This record gives sequence, C-alpha cells and structure tokens, in this order.
Amino acid sequence: MNKKKTAFLLSMVLWGSGQFFICKQRLKGVLLFAFQLLPIIIELFTGYWLEYAQGLITDFSIRLHGGFFTKGIWGLITLGEKAGGRYGDHSTILLINGIMAVIILLLLLVVYIWNLWDAWNSAKYTGKVFPYLILVPIGIAFFFVVIMPIVFTFLTAFLNYNRDHLPPGQLLDWVGINNFKKLFTVSNWFETFSKVLIWTVIWTLASTFGTYFLGLFQAVILNHKAARGTKIYRTILILPWAIPQMVSLLVFRNLLNGQFSPINQFLLEHGLIRENIPFLSDPLTAKVTVIVVSIWLGFPMFMVMMSGILANMDQSLYEAASLDGANRFQCFFKITLPLVFKATMPNLIMTMAANFNGFGLIYFLTQGGPANANMQFAGDTDILISWIYKLTLDQKMFDIAAVMSVLLFFIVGVVSLWNFRRTVSFKEL
Repeated sequence: MNKKKTAFLLSMVLWGSGQFFICKQRLKGVLLFAFQLLPIIIELFTGYWLEYAQGLITDFSIRLHGGFFTKGIWGLITLGEKAGGRYGDHSTILLINGIMAVIILLLLLVVYIWNLWDAWNSAKYTGKVFPYLILVPIGIAFFFVVIMPIVFTFLTAFLNYNRDHLPPGQLLDWVGINNFKKLFTVSNWFETFSKVLIWTVIWTLASTFGTYFLGLFQAVILNHKAARGTKIYRTILILPWAIPQMVSLLVFRNLLNGQFSPINQFLLEHGLIRENIPFLSDPLTAKVTVIVVSIWLGFPMFMVMMSGILANMDQSLYEAASLDGANRFQCFFKITLPLVFKATMPNLIMTMAANFNGFGLIYFLTQGGPANANMQFAGDTDILISWIYKLTLDQKMFDIAAVMSVLLFFIVGVVSLWNFRRTVSFKEL
C-alpha cells in the first residue's frame, strides 16, 4: 500500500493521523485531531452522558440530559415539548441553538473532507497552511454573524411565530409553506403586499435615478470651464450629504408639518397658496415628498464621485469628436454619459439596493404614513422593509414578516446579481 492510501485510511478514522505519522506534518495532524475531539468534548461536558453511562440516570431523555449537539438537533426538529413554567422549553432559544449546532457540524464536516483530501495529497507535496489558519477566525465570525441570522429568518418563515404563539408562554410549530400561502391567497394580505411592493419599486427607481442624474447635472456644471467659485458651490452642495441623515430627516419633518409647517406659512404669507399643502398627510403628496427629500439627501454623493471622473476624463476624445463635427450635446451623450455610466454602474446598483431597503428615510420622515385602513398594518408610504418593521415590533407577526424578508432577500439579490453581471467591472474579475 502506497503512502497516499495509508495516509488517507488513517485520517479517515483519526483526523490528521495520516499527516502526523505518514507525512510527518506534526502540527497539522495535531490541529486536525483537535477538531475531531472538539465536538465530542462539547457534547460530553454540556450533557449528562457520563452520568448516564455510570447508571446515575435511569429515565434518560434528550430534552433534559442531551448535550449541545444532540439537544440542539432535537430542539430544531421539535421546538420543544413543554411550554411555560420554570422548566418549560423556549422554542426560540431551541431554534437558535439548533441552528448553531447544525452550522458547527457542517463546518466540522468540511474540515473532515478537507482532512481526507489533504491526507491524500500531502504525500506528494507540502502545502502552506498559514493563510488558511489566518482566515479561520474570519470564516467563523462570518458564519455566526451573517449566515446564522439569515438562516434564522428563513426558518421563521415556516413557523407559526406570531402574537398568538409567543415563547416561552407557547411553543412554536412548523407549519410548512402555510405562511407563504397566506400572503398570496388571503386577499387583504395579497393586496397590501402588491401595493407596498409596487410603491417600493417606484420609490427605489425614482430616488436612485433622481439622485444619480441630479448629481451628474451638478457635476457637469461644476466641471465646466466657465464655472466660477466652484469650491464654494461644491461645499454648499455637499452639506446634505455631510449632515447626518437622521438629523436632516427630523428637520424636514418639522419643515413639512401639515399644520405648523414654516414652508406653508411662507407660501401663505406671500399669497402663493390658499391653504396648507398636506406634505405628509395626503397619500400622493407624501410619496412625492419622500422622493424629493431622498433626492436632495442623496445627490451629493454622486456629484462628488462624478466630479472626480469628469476631471480625469481623456480630453483627446472630445478633440477627436470636435474634428468630426460633433457638437456639445453629441459629445455629452456619446462620450461623457457612457463613460461616467460605466464607471459608476457598481455604485448605482449598490445605491438601488440600499434604497430598496431604505428604512431610515421612510421611518424618520413619515413613519410609513399616512395611515390606510384598507391595508394590513401598512401606510401609504410604507416600503417593504418599513412594513416588516411594523409587523415585527408593533404587531408581533414574525412569521409573515419573515416571509417578506425572504422574498425581499431574493428580489434584491437576483436584481443586484443580474445588474452586476452586466457591468464591465464584474466581467473583468
């Protein structure tokens, strides 16, 4: 039997033994064996398996005596058996522990597979392990900070987690795709979802392209040869971006108040209007208002970005176009706009994704209002993320909110991926 097969068979039983004995990679072998011992030690010392083996526990149950991994998987499947009381089960905690247990076991499975692959190949060469060791803490943090909340939200969409079933007073149950059916088959829910989704798309496109083209317009003006005092104007125009958005939104909320609005008072005093404009209380006016405020707060970022692009534009392109008889408008639409658009496409996509989930502006400016009695817990300016916020914190309907979070995740992910794949920057990777 050659070295590769011997190392592979040894590592199949005891992790790292092939590297340790056959390939003489002592440190790697010890680390891999430690990974094999880790789950065993955790399971034994977090449960009552040793006491059970000694005959000290006669009525053994996973619910009461299991370790971290066995009880975690049991809790993920059952979500508990006894509700309330001092010794009752908390379904949410059982779900979280179960997700953690499964993630750790999957990571250990990956380590085991890599252990076998490395044992087979270590007989031929010695790989550099240090870069992988450096990435281990980052990888672990990524799984528990990013992956675990996503998995928890995804699984919540398949539970009856609402105000009628709140742990620890009540246990949760798996309900399959009933929550998805409810959203798409119950008329009130589907109509509300459709209206909010359509408004979210309109809001996203209007606020994104509004900030983009206003920023481009300002950048072109400030970079024109005839412009004077550009530093002063650039400083003034960048203020909406420099001031914290929450502060600006609270100021706008007072300025646009329906009864005591300084803007309305000014217009009334000068005879420009006869009655107060319902900036935030009329459905259509409120939607226009949030879009305008969003454009005002967002355009400085694109203005600064595009100013740098325009300042470094190759002037020989314009000189060649002028020799061919192109006028200023043709130079702008045929040279400037395509080059700027190509350079800023990734930022445009990220801004679109951020606006699709733009909770802060909607919440601090209108709180989703004005209220609409025909919609399920949503106002006329609510977008999906602000509606999700209301369903979770105000209505305790975590299951429906999780369903919409899953749908939102897929919508933003698919659209962003499709757009990124069409950009030059992505194709060059």
